[in-house]
Amino acid sequence: MSENVQPPGWPGVVPPPGVPDWEQAASAWLLDLCPADFRGYGVLRRHPLGLAWLAYQHVGAERDVLARGLSRIRTELSRDLPPAALEEMIEAVEHEQARLMAAGRGVELIARALRGHRYIPRL
Repeated sequence: MSENVQPPGWPGVVPPPGVPDWEQAASAWLLDLCPADFRGYGVLRRHPLGLAWLAYQHVGAERDVLARGLSRIRTELSRDLPPAALEEMIEAVEHEQARLMAAGRGVELIARALRGHRYIPRL
């Protein structure tokens, strides 16, 4: 990634590679994607690439669970929720799926940057 240039999909709260302390900001963002208990593991703070790998696994698992839930939501909740609430639930799950897709892309980009890959914008 060229200095101070972010590729499309880079998390907005993380400064680009080359900016001082970008790895600390990236680690904080990655930890926010994971269960709170992950903050207690020093190895994840010392090795951001390992944290990125684990965050990617976690985000992927969340996406899988939501996809499975979305395929069953009408069958399992239609008798218990009013139709408007069920539609809101479906919309919330779809919104979360989109957020997780973007988060997964951000994690991939951070992992690439941590491995030293440089982004070169195309004209």
